[in-house]
Amino acid sequence: MTHHSELLARHRAVLPSWLALNYDQPIALVDGEGRHVRDAEGNQYLDMFGGILTTLSGHAVPEIVAAIREQAGRIVHSSTLYLIEPQIALAEEISRLVPIPDAKVFFTTSGTEANELALLLASTVRRSNQVLAMRNSYHGRSFSTMGVTGNRGWSASSLSPLNVNYLYGGYRYASPFADLDDAAFVEAAVADLRNTIATTTAGDVACLIAEPIQGVGGFTSPPDGLYGAFKRVCDEHGILFVTDEVQTGWGRTGLHTWGIDAHGVEPDILVFAKGLGNGLSIAGVAARAEIMDSLPANSISTFGGNHLATAGALANLRYLLDHDLQGNAAKVGERILRGLRDDLAATPHVAEVRGRGLMAAVELVDSDGAPSPALASATVEAARRHGVLIGKAGLAGNVIRVAPPMSITTEEADQGRSAIVAALREASAIMS
Repeated sequence: MTHHSELLARHRAVLPSWLALNYDQPIALVDGEGRHVRDAEGNQYLDMFGGILTTLSGHAVPEIVAAIREQAGRIVHSSTLYLIEPQIALAEEISRLVPIPDAKVFFTTSGTEANELALLLASTVRRSNQVLAMRNSYHGRSFSTMGVTGNRGWSASSLSPLNVNYLYGGYRYASPFADLDDAAFVEAAVADLRNTIATTTAGDVACLIAEPIQGVGGFTSPPDGLYGAFKRVCDEHGILFVTDEVQTGWGRTGLHTWGIDAHGVEPDILVFAKGLGNGLSIAGVAARAEIMDSLPANSISTFGGNHLATAGALANLRYLLDHDLQGNAAKVGERILRGLRDDLAATPHVAEVRGRGLMAAVELVDSDGAPSPALASATVEAARRHGVLIGKAGLAGNVIRVAPPMSITTEEADQGRSAIVAALREASAIMS
């Protein structure tokens, strides 16, 4: 049996020091089935984080595994210089599902790469490198996507090929508009948008890029309708609207297929990733045909949309639709959120329980009301000891995130919620 301490020593010898790891004593996950996983030392866990919202349908789902095995036994790769039937079939399904009429689709290997393409398309169409982005946002780790990320903890450089201005609205709890009701909040955020366009840009802005629910930011979101109001302002100026659905796509929010649907927006460009592949490396962009076809040079993707990834993703998408995992996300997600709110109502250091569907978050503060990343880390550690894996995020690293596979049962949800509550109470008692 492999020991985690041995793996950690080998990891540190050959991998970058800035490659983040969970836990004081990191673990390796080696097996999974349904919503459960096992680590290299034989410990079992209920997975309530799904590889950062990526294991959408569950671990080792037979229908998906069969499709991957069948495709791997035939051909894995050819590059996009050749026609790829599962890629075409998957694009047809996605074009039907996105809220963009007659959309065209391009596949990449990661959400970062997909956001890069979205920014390239918008800047090409608009002939501008000016971009509007949201404070507290995260869009990837590459040069351009880091440049539109409004979260200091994930921005390694101030250098960028883009001229970026940041807007209020995505993080309500810590916003200067936090005390306003929904209508007044939207009005104030729209006024900030108009003022930003008028005072800090040259007018010909390429796009506004936004996550409907900010993932790395701590599952934060504005009132429904805010991005609809933003889109109307963008339309006045010809500014394209890019919705980053890397974490909110495929029905995870429960009531909608896409997070942006809650705002009544028909985006110009939609970015997807993570859950589509259920762990396979696949992401992409859907856009209006005239936008997708706007690039004036040839291009290919060596790995994007390859036979194996698209065959597996197609099986995963069909499993998701056939088993109504979106409906399950709505039902079980509401159960988790309601339970967390009830169980933690009198727990010290809990500033807010928020979320939608199977995206639940708990924002933690110290006795003075300041963000408490130490408490969040202690809670994540305690949850692992209780046999449950959860995540940590937020601008200050003080938010715990709960985002299990969308096939989670009510019994598993109750088990996971109880363990998280117990873990938080233990950590809170130690910190008090």
